[in-house]
Amino acid sequence: MRGRFVLIAALVLAPLVAPVSPAGPRFYNDDPIPREPETRDAAGAAPLGIDLFYEYAYNLFVTARRKPTNTRALNVNTIDEVPDSSWFTNRVGASPMSAQQIARGPNSDAKPAPEQWVILREKTSGTNPGFTVKDGNGQTWFLQFDPPEYPGASTADVQIATKVFWALGYNQVETFITTFDPRRVVIDPTATKRRLSGERTPFTRDDMQVVLERAARTNDGTYRASVGRLLEGKVLGNFRYAGTRPDDPNDLVPHEHRRELRALRVFGAWMNLVDLKAGNTLDELVAANGHSVIRHYLQDVGSSLGMANDYGVWDQGWEYFYDGPAMRKRLLSFGFDLSPWQTVPYVEYPSVGRFEGERFDPTTWKPQTPTTAYMNLDADDAFWAARRVAAFSDELIRAAVHEGQFSDPAAERHLAAVLMQRRDRIAQAYLPAINPVVDPKLSPDGTLVFENAAVAAGVAEAPTAYSTTWSWFDNATGATRPIGAAESATTSVAAPGWSRDGGQFVEIDIACASDAHPSWQQPVRAYFRRTSAGWKLVGLERPAAPLTASAPAKRGAEK
Repeated sequence: MRGRFVLIAALVLAPLVAPVSPAGPRFYNDDPIPREPETRDAAGAAPLGIDLFYEYAYNLFVTARRKPTNTRALNVNTIDEVPDSSWFTNRVGASPMSAQQIARGPNSDAKPAPEQWVILREKTSGTNPGFTVKDGNGQTWFLQFDPPEYPGASTADVQIATKVFWALGYNQVETFITTFDPRRVVIDPTATKRRLSGERTPFTRDDMQVVLERAARTNDGTYRASVGRLLEGKVLGNFRYAGTRPDDPNDLVPHEHRRELRALRVFGAWMNLVDLKAGNTLDELVAANGHSVIRHYLQDVGSSLGMANDYGVWDQGWEYFYDGPAMRKRLLSFGFDLSPWQTVPYVEYPSVGRFEGERFDPTTWKPQTPTTAYMNLDADDAFWAARRVAAFSDELIRAAVHEGQFSDPAAERHLAAVLMQRRDRIAQAYLPAINPVVDPKLSPDGTLVFENAAVAAGVAEAPTAYSTTWSWFDNATGATRPIGAAESATTSVAAPGWSRDGGQFVEIDIACASDAHPSWQQPVRAYFRRTSAGWKLVGLERPAAPLTASAPAKRGAEK
């Protein structure tokens, strides 16, 4: 594979309808690229820190004012898909996934050994109480507890969200639910705690008890905890949602134009992952193929499913931390003009956060602060993301939720039902918004078959007809020779005047006749190359479109 990924991304794939350059063919033998090339050594990368309060302020008062650049995602391949990389691995929707697979998620068989915990240091980030510890096998873990107001909720949230975001394709830390028994705790002699004076002094059992006072305790005196395994590579700090990392020679696509980072606006809305910030990411230097590369993690997805709400806070997912128009409206009306989140009829369980699907609208959802990648989501990105959300069957959702180990079956059923409602709202909002033709295939006899993603998801009626325009395509010059046009009432279309010897490449435009969805008339263009095994899809183009959405139904489906 040649190191031409960024050249393709920047010059060809970004404006997918750009003319072919005379410098080379439109498609190469390795198209579509299945994995992003990462061939250069990143051993010189150094730890990078990002100040939390600066990031909050910048995103709230600068990023939130930005307008979309209308730049197409730059890291897609020639069939408009995101290749695997150190950022992302195609999983759900790319191949069949079982309930067992999502239940396992990123975890290995090496579970924590809770027979004895050795406290190494205090937890230094996040709001939930916890420690850095070693277990009975000497493995290092980051351990955190549930708050007293929500016993079982935070630990369940971390488990469920980790499984879901792993299935979506993101690198996730191994996490488990375990038990912490303070009677079986040893404090490492080198463990220290920073005092109010700034001085570090030895960590004591009294310090441990202060932490445990903010944790939910079970009746037998133990504590339920979530633990995340220490990564084995060299930790390099966080990644940003804009620009590139200057000391990573493989990081050539600006992060705001990486589709998998833009798509967090859709995935985050589904899971209510409101804490989208660089501080909840992690870069790790690892060995791969004989050299060092940087692997990028969504390190903390536990601010999901309503569990980012502090006790008595209700607006997470509805407004930014600072949302001027909404705050001014409440101020000028002396609080009588209620915001949407003030009237949501939440169904509350002690082990479930404030998470609902009745009023959920993915098009208006907001995290605590926006990111530059969030602001650049376009219709193509949202469609790509919505297909992956829609690929989560009821079975997969129930399997992921079951990993939260709820003591109340009703709470488990409720959380799964809300995720199904929100999934269906996302599918309804984004799948019908643009021409939803996907997965075209061409048989040797010239029969084209494809799928309508919106119809398959049950969020749109089938169009009255599909119209296709066929041409032979010259890969060297970009010239075309017409073959003809054909229509069909189904997603199977026979080529007009088909000849097996017409050429090596075929170009087919596919449009949908739908009065309900005028945007479907803008054709999707597919390119096929003749191979010894038959016709291979090597190109797929969608017309550029701003981010729009179909109006969500007043009530989401509950399955």
